[in-house]
Amino acid sequence: MDLEARTLHRVTIRLIPFLMLCYFIAYLDRVNVGFAALQMNKALDLSASAFGFGAGVFFIAYFFFEVPSNLLLERFGARRWIARIMFTWGILAGAMAFIPDIARFTGLSAAHVFFGLRILLGIAEAGFFPGIIFLLTLWFPAAYRGRVVGYFMAAIPLSTVIGGPISGALLSLDGRGGLGGWQWLYLIEAMPAVLLSVAVLFYLTDKPADATWLSKDERDWLMARQKQEREHREAVRHFSVKEALINPRVLAIALIYFGANATNYGLSFFLPQIVKSFGLTNLQTGFVTSLPYVVGLASMILWGRHSDRRLERRWHVAIALFVAAAGIAASAGLDNPVQKMIALSIAGFGIFGCLPVIWTLPAAFLSGAAAAGGIAAINSLGNLAGFFGPFAMGWIKDSTGGFGAGLLCLSGAGLVGMAAVLLLHHDTSLETTHGNPHARSPGEPGVARS
Repeated sequence: MDLEARTLHRVTIRLIPFLMLCYFIAYLDRVNVGFAALQMNKALDLSASAFGFGAGVFFIAYFFFEVPSNLLLERFGARRWIARIMFTWGILAGAMAFIPDIARFTGLSAAHVFFGLRILLGIAEAGFFPGIIFLLTLWFPAAYRGRVVGYFMAAIPLSTVIGGPISGALLSLDGRGGLGGWQWLYLIEAMPAVLLSVAVLFYLTDKPADATWLSKDERDWLMARQKQEREHREAVRHFSVKEALINPRVLAIALIYFGANATNYGLSFFLPQIVKSFGLTNLQTGFVTSLPYVVGLASMILWGRHSDRRLERRWHVAIALFVAAAGIAASAGLDNPVQKMIALSIAGFGIFGCLPVIWTLPAAFLSGAAAAGGIAAINSLGNLAGFFGPFAMGWIKDSTGGFGAGLLCLSGAGLVGMAAVLLLHHDTSLETTHGNPHARSPGEPGVARS
């Protein structure tokens, strides 16, 4: 095994499984509200609109605190800042179990306590995902990032493939110890975040220069390669943090990510309720809900690898968003549960296949603090769809009595993202192909240019 392959293999084995575990827990704590709703909405007397607002308001808080959090991560180092994020969100995720007690103590309605805790959870978690994306840009050359981000983000569908049945089973604890099943769900699924926050402090490494677990020649090669790529990007154009935050390409990528996230979160928060309407038990609902995510797990890994091999980004994102929009739109017109889940599983391929490829776009022209700020801006603006999608689904459900029109709304958001990426200029010559075993030089025949 040559030096490059050996180095990147060791970095991948060291970082990716652990970061996947952290994101698995983060995403589970973010979206388990969809399963909790199967009991919580009745217990707290929440309408579909109120639930959609509470589920989505997380992302409003996330929006305001995302960029500052990621800039602080760049300043203090990923290890300490990510540990802080995980500890605070773990505590707040567990506090969701005590909404009725907090409401009685404060005199507030249960709905307002629900909204408030979701806001605090958004503040606590802000910076985690873009911080990890920024961390990966420090450790992996550009030509490897599509597949690496795909491996990491596979934790999203995996959190439902595994977490869905677990969440459904936890609801069966209803009445144990005087707590509802939805309360046990919040308590038990919050614990790993607190425990992992301690592990992060001892396990993560901020940058290659500090990697004592690499040999000197591996460390020197990685530092030299990353320096070469950074200088190449900055020779084309060096962005300050302020310039990155208002750069039209950054804002365009944020719009693309908005479209992708609208399909993702709008469906994620309400899919358990859609599946439950088929007449299934909570445990059965957990298993059936996981089906689109099984397809999404495969597409996230395979589509990212295919994008790296072809060194093509725009069409990989556009095609995936089209598949997502088409699948969701088809499901809106289907009443048969099997046909509906087939359509949503097709949508899952597109929803999750586009996500890792989207994150190769900003890393191709941003570096350093500008990359931290730009990536955080894309994530925070794009995650506003996390408010739009669930709130639109809930409001339309209350207005129409069904989920069909809401699903068509989500499909439209996916098409907006597809149009935005097709209009985006993306220069793959800024993604070096030196040493990539799957790609030729950008000028050689057979390499697609985006």
